[in-house]
Amino acid sequence: MSLFERWLTLWVALCILAGLILGNIVPGLFAVLAGLEYASVNLVVAMLIWAMVYPMMIAIDFGSLKDVGRRPKGLVITLAINWLIKPFTMAALGVLFFNHLFVGLIDPARAPEYVAGLILLGAAPCTAMVFVWSQLTRGDPNYTLVQVSVNDLVMVVAFAPIVAFLLGVTEINVPWETLILSVALYIVIPLIAGALTRRALIAGGGKVAVSDFTARVKPVSVLGLLFTVVLLFGFQGQVILAQPLLIGLIAIPILIQSYGIFALGYAWAWAWRLPHKVAAPCALIGTSNFFELAVAVAIGLFGLNSGAALATVVGVLVEVPVMLSLVAFANRTRDRFPA
Repeated sequence: MSLFERWLTLWVALCILAGLILGNIVPGLFAVLAGLEYASVNLVVAMLIWAMVYPMMIAIDFGSLKDVGRRPKGLVITLAINWLIKPFTMAALGVLFFNHLFVGLIDPARAPEYVAGLILLGAAPCTAMVFVWSQLTRGDPNYTLVQVSVNDLVMVVAFAPIVAFLLGVTEINVPWETLILSVALYIVIPLIAGALTRRALIAGGGKVAVSDFTARVKPVSVLGLLFTVVLLFGFQGQVILAQPLLIGLIAIPILIQSYGIFALGYAWAWAWRLPHKVAAPCALIGTSNFFELAVAVAIGLFGLNSGAALATVVGVLVEVPVMLSLVAFANRTRDRFPA
């Protein structure tokens, strides 16, 4: 790893600080950037995530996708954790903390909204950033693509019923524009671009050309991650400094959920003797969240200024530092898995 990549956690910490400072010094600028969205998908953040995802898409070998079906265990772990475990553990933690442990520290009238926001996060597995975490752990790009794609197909039919069941709401209006636009921006378009780039590179210089090109564009991917962190914390800089205790309280069950779900998925993959390039992305997919969908549904059900919307936003803020710490742990424990 380069010196820049080795100290990535430090750069992220500095970007968090920069986002908080800039969000309070020039709030008008971030308000304008936050307004550049369609169907609850911020277009500036979408472009940055696209820059992060594109290099990994170039590494996908479509000819070897057929071999993924011979290794179904990673898919089994991903689907079981995302749809049979994660939404329900998040709901349980929300009830435990906001209905019991945090009584006296929060407005009891808003406690159900905070729980609802956590449930929405738990029921919305990530679509885009998983490719970044997989790349940072040297995951199998072909397997990661299949895991994310299958997850998205399940989300289309399972998200609304699970949320409706856990929230006790009879009807959940899924923002299909948000869901479809996110899949198109974060998977379909970069996948097509990556495939075309890969074809041109192989025609010109073979797989060596692909490796050289991805190495050259990888810094762009990391810079996209850092600028995304600045924007996310800049968007909520005033809220964080105005309500630091509340933000910290909401973050506690999210942190417990994130590390707990990762530990479960990673240990399960280790017990099944999966190779690290499948095990690491497998565990990280279950840990990461599809925050655009969660935020959009929270706003639609409870309103822009609701506790549910705030809880989903805190999930966004917590995600990048947490996921980077898990990436670091996964990389340090690579030798515990079969070669």
